Amino acid sequence: MRDWSPVMGLPLWVWLFVLPSLFAVICLFAGPRIERILRPFWRLLDGVYLASGVMAAVFMVTILGLIVAGMIARWISVALPGTTEFAGYAMAATSFFALCHAMTRGAHIRVSIILNANDFLKRWLDVFAVFAAAVIATYFARYAIKANVFSEMLNDRTQGQDQIPEWVVTLFSLPSHAVSQWGTVWAERSSELVYTPVWIPQLAMSVGTVLLAIALWDTLFRMLITGVNPIVSETVE
Repeated sequence: MRDWSPVMGLPLWVWLFVLPSLFAVICLFAGPRIERILRPFWRLLDGVYLASGVMAAVFMVTILGLIVAGMIARWISVALPGTTEFAGYAMAATSFFALCHAMTRGAHIRVSIILNANDFLKRWLDVFAVFAAAVIATYFARYAIKANVFSEMLNDRTQGQDQIPEWVVTLFSLPSHAVSQWGTVWAERSSELVYTPVWIPQLAMSVGTVLLAIALWDTLFRMLITGVNPIVSETVE
């Protein structure tokens, strides 16, 4: 049985699918009349997508740094455990943080042969494709977060050599506590090395899929308001 727990009195599926779909209908009929209102939000979201792309680049550089550090450690016969595992986590973070930025820059593969048949198909089939993608991405994001929560509940830990200080786990867990409790929680921190909780590297998957879902709904709204798909592939010379 699916768990769609109520949020503020409404089932979760209403917040995730019904309300965005209703807003898409409003965008279709209101059109340019609400464009001026939404433009500040669009600029804010564009900044978020860019920041996500920057984070992906940072994690990509982290992969390089870990690989180089591992090579140097082997050359000088120094033990540097966990580099393989941490590089894998960085690779996953790179992939998921890059999703929304790549999508808004037209870097995802799009099969447009049918869209180019005529103007009617180009507009409405494109709208349908983005709507379907937004729904699928929202499902993905919802269950990515659910997997994250279950990993934390089960205290699932890695079995490799990737041990981290316990205070890092405490730092990541602070948002799950009330702000008034942060001082008490942080005072109980420890520098003891522990196996990495799986939910920490999974955070990148949850954040990345949520941003992708937001980017797709945002793209749909912009298409319905302006009549133009905002996704334009970057020119590579």
